[in-house]
Amino acid sequence: MDNTNEHIRPWFDSYDPEVPTRLGFRPTPLYAYLDDAARKNPRHTALLFQNYRLSYGALLEKAERVAAGLVDAGLAPGDRVAVMLPNLPQTIIAFWGVLKAGGVLVMINPLAMEKELTHQIGYSGARFLITLQRLWERVAPLAEQLSLERTYLTTIADGLAFPKNWLYTLSRRREGFKPPAYDGSTLLPWKALVNTRRREAGRVGDPEESLACIQYTGGTTGLPKGAMLTHANLSYNVSQCVAVIHGLEPSNETFLGLLPYFHVYGLTVCIALPTAVSASMLPFPRFAPIDVLEAIRKHSPTVFPGAPAVYIALMRQKNLSEYDLSSLKYCISGSAPMPVEALKRFQDLTGAGILEGFGLTETSPVTHLNPLQGTRKIGSIGLPLPDTDCRIVHMETGEDLPPGEPGELLIKGPQVMRGYWNKPEETAEVLRDGWFATGDIATMDPDGYFRIVDRKKDMIITAGYNVYPREVEETLMEHPAVKEAAVVGRNHPTRGESVVAYVVPEGGADITASELIGWCRGKIAPYKVPREVVMREDLPKSVIGKLLRKELRTGS
Repeated sequence: MDNTNEHIRPWFDSYDPEVPTRLGFRPTPLYAYLDDAARKNPRHTALLFQNYRLSYGALLEKAERVAAGLVDAGLAPGDRVAVMLPNLPQTIIAFWGVLKAGGVLVMINPLAMEKELTHQIGYSGARFLITLQRLWERVAPLAEQLSLERTYLTTIADGLAFPKNWLYTLSRRREGFKPPAYDGSTLLPWKALVNTRRREAGRVGDPEESLACIQYTGGTTGLPKGAMLTHANLSYNVSQCVAVIHGLEPSNETFLGLLPYFHVYGLTVCIALPTAVSASMLPFPRFAPIDVLEAIRKHSPTVFPGAPAVYIALMRQKNLSEYDLSSLKYCISGSAPMPVEALKRFQDLTGAGILEGFGLTETSPVTHLNPLQGTRKIGSIGLPLPDTDCRIVHMETGEDLPPGEPGELLIKGPQVMRGYWNKPEETAEVLRDGWFATGDIATMDPDGYFRIVDRKKDMIITAGYNVYPREVEETLMEHPAVKEAAVVGRNHPTRGESVVAYVVPEGGADITASELIGWCRGKIAPYKVPREVVMREDLPKSVIGKLLRKELRTGS
């Protein structure tokens, strides 16, 4: 990062004393973190899933077996490997195994349907697929039209120890499940990989040139684009996170693995980051609040990466007070803005503070995080990470704006992607002279703390005035009868757009649209007050809890 004119980077003065402005990090292959953990702490628990425990030494061995199996099957450096799995031990093993083989990961949502599968597997040109037996029936009809040459199928039992693995297999047989017929060529069991003779692996050249993964964006503006993330992008981002979360103690942390591993947030913060500090990982294939609370009781995790929807769901557990959450040191919230009122309530109920941050698929993903010891500004995404530069610019002229003025957030740093896979025009639209145009409207205060105002495309223009949905949503959320709120613009014949709010009432609450409109009057400017309020049972969200405004705009 160019460090000239440091006076325009006030966040340096807000860093904790332990956090440097520059890391001096030498890019490495991402799997170097696993090599290092296995060398320093070979017997330390890497992951624990039900009754299955794997040490770092054993994790490295299995990853190298998978790498050897893929290479024996013809994988060449740079070949894409699609991994379509929930959060399981096999997902972590496959993650490291593909990278050690020199492959490029294409992480697929296990809930993806035909259109998404055809696009993401086909568009990436993936030659190999690793997925669950029970998901194969969804992929099999598409196999001929895709580029897949070989598929490996695993089961839940492969991630369990005896006797649970045996009991699981037995129960599936009793249910009438028949495993697919393996042909030994194009369709093989997971064991064909993990039983390959182990040999030392690691076939990545220049980390700054070698892709680690093609990570699909959220697809809010059409089909998802594949962000090309290099080994250097990801390894650097992990080192940035370690520097800022400087209280992490090597081989003395346990991470909850609730965030989906197929998402870049889960991939970095729930697999790569814990590996970098030799932490234990607790994978969760699905989110059930009571299971999370029981895991906290049993395993005393120290780090809880999550999303607002997860923390809010835990707060609604009636027996929350029966659980001791004191083991939690850091709750790292990302993927969506955390409502201010919800953040305060979580801290009051649990005693565990939430460290809000920000990132995007295109930035590997983390770019901002609140400091551990410094001033915590509720509602702020915090400070740019070391070696990360940020600007707030006018949305039309591109000129830099002073502190407090909202404009588009631009980011430059070693974690910024190479571009979009096979999409040079779209890449040119967002990467300008090394700066990534996020499409987010943000402000920076005099201390260098950033706050996301809204997505540029979500801004509502009504009668010539700019309305930022988040401000209206937070006003609605202050009402005790409102559980959730989402605000969008709707075409209006004279005003351009009108402000429409969708509200989910608290259970049993009796509230009307006119009452909520009246609630907003006097709290926000008249042009920001919703002209219509629609009551709903829930709001459409992605698998990581991100609000899907597009569905509200289209009436889905």
